Parts: sequence; C-alpha cells; structure tokens
Amino acid sequence: MQLYILRHGIAVDRTTTANDSARPLTVEGRREMRENAKGMLALRLTFDTILSSPYKRARETAAVVADILKIKTRNILLTENLVPEASFESLLKEIKTNLPKSDSILLVGHEPHLSGLISFLLIGRPSIAINFKKSGLCCLSIEKLSGPGCASLNWLLAPSQLRMIL
Repeated sequence: MQLYILRHGIAVDRTTTANDSARPLTVEGRREMRENAKGMLALRLTFDTILSSPYKRARETAAVVADILKIKTRNILLTENLVPEASFESLLKEIKTNLPKSDSILLVGHEPHLSGLISFLLIGRPSIAINFKKSGLCCLSIEKLSGPGCASLNWLLAPSQLRMIL
C-alpha cells in the first residue's frame, strides 16, 4: 500500500474565528494547493480514497486535490481520526477495517498530528522531528498495515518542490 500524507493548505488566521475547525483556506492557500495538486498530477499520483479531517481547511484541501486529479467526491471520506488530537491506532484500525483493498490512500490533516503519525509508522513512536510544511506531501510504503514501525519512507516533498514538478 502507498500511504500519502498531505498537510492542509494555508488557512485563515486562528484569531478570525472562535471555532478552529471552521477556519477555511485563504485565497493564497487555495491557489497554492491547486498548483501543488498539479504537481501531484504530473507525478501521476492516483488515490483509491482520500481520508480527510472534518475540519474545513482539510476538507477544502481534499476537494482541491480531488478536482485537479479528477477523483470522484464520493471517494473523499471524513474521519475524526485525522483531527489534531486523534489516536494513531484508531486511524490504522479504520483504514484496515474500512479500506482493506485500497492500494493508494491520501490522508489530509494537521500538524503536529501528521508528523507524529509519520514517525509512528516509521519507528513506532511519534518522536522524529519532521519539518512538514502546509501543503507538503509525504509518501510511505506499507507492506502490511500492522501497526507501529510498519512503513518505509519513500519521500517527503515541500510545497515548493511539488510546484517545481510541473
């Protein structure tokens, strides 16, 4: 399985709303995400499913990617297991239970949760320091989704690198 992990695009400042989960992407964040998704298209990435945090900025990021890559919106699933405080184990259980035949999954979420998830999948604990920028994309290979330490790192691209691929 290829597991792709995408940090949401640039969102409006936290001070603009009392509800963090309602913060949308900025105009710049949406534009940058469209360019980054075109980089994904140039890499010929495909996803069986997109799992996204239900937070607005993550949903909007997932929708931009789906639009550029021509992925049906029914293949975007929202999960509480990608919110900032979610359990890595619960996310893995959800993937194993609900998407057992998926070969390529895109996860869209937030920092520092995603860096912790990457570290957890690579070494079994969320302790690797990863500079995971907004709109950055990581690719992990997983032979068997068995839990901590089950993944290998293929690559981690900064947003500027994704845009250079065009």
